[in-house]
Amino acid sequence: YYVYGRIDKSLPINHGEGVFKSVEDALYRENTPPELRGRVFNIQRYSLHDGPGIRTVVFLKGCPLHCAWCCNPESIEGKPHITFNPDKCIGDGRCIEACPTGAREAEGYHVEMCNFCGKCVEVCPTGALELLGREMRIGEIIDEVEKDRLFYESSGGGATLSGGEVLAQREFALQLLKEFRSRMLHTAIETTGFAPWEHVEEIASGCDLVLYDLKHMDSAAHRKYTGVPNERILENAVRLAQKKREIIFRVPLIGGVNTDMRNIRALAQFVVQTGVEEVHLLPYHRLGESKYAKLGREYDCAGFTPEKEAVDEIRAVFESHNLVVMMGG
Repeated sequence: YYVYGRIDKSLPINHGEGVFKSVEDALYRENTPPELRGRVFNIQRYSLHDGPGIRTVVFLKGCPLHCAWCCNPESIEGKPHITFNPDKCIGDGRCIEACPTGAREAEGYHVEMCNFCGKCVEVCPTGALELLGREMRIGEIIDEVEKDRLFYESSGGGATLSGGEVLAQREFALQLLKEFRSRMLHTAIETTGFAPWEHVEEIASGCDLVLYDLKHMDSAAHRKYTGVPNERILENAVRLAQKKREIIFRVPLIGGVNTDMRNIRALAQFVVQTGVEEVHLLPYHRLGESKYAKLGREYDCAGFTPEKEAVDEIRAVFESHNLVVMMGG
């Protein structure tokens, strides 16, 4: 908007999708392809465990791994889910009336007809229906992340992309990171590293910090518990460490799966060989177990939370290799 021969950036701009906060915001929305959408299952504000400072974590759907202990099972499939809790349903039929595709009928739910718009969830008075994952435009995510800019600036925080696996939606993740950085936000990603090297290199170059998962050094065991072998993950980790200094390895500690001393020593030696200096240890918990029932799945992880003495011993192994060790991340 021109005011007395200059652009007044303080005036709100109405441009079809709502009132924009600034000229830059309007130009950003105008130049962002309308089809560039990603599938997001959660945006978590005030996070303290996914990079430095206070952060907002954007969780993307889709993951090539199927970890037996996964605390976000709703993240594995790329498509959204609508879960149903029959104990909460009062049978008032509002969901049927709200459904625009006819997927919901008195006789049942036809998932093949559902477009996952979430209208049935919105009108459900008891919370019997829950939408896990929805498509979002980059502008919508930016709006949410920008709400806490003051906290980022005062704490040295920023935005983190997690999942799922961010590389499962590589183009969307790359564009989102680009927009974060253009707004001077510190950026981090959490990744399994299970992707072609070119994809890992590309997304790592677009962020400030990489939080890289290491789960097991034995490839057969890795395949058994995650569904994929580890050769590509380890090779990408080595190559990435040669190119990028801001890497932190994260190791989940799953009792009965990867906490034996042979594996722990092998992990510590591998980290040292890469030249990475910091490791975060994440003791196993069962907080995600209830999600499996919502998805109609069995929670069959045989792992357990290691005792404090075992965790202390594991930490000592990593510290004996002159590594900086943090619990939790």
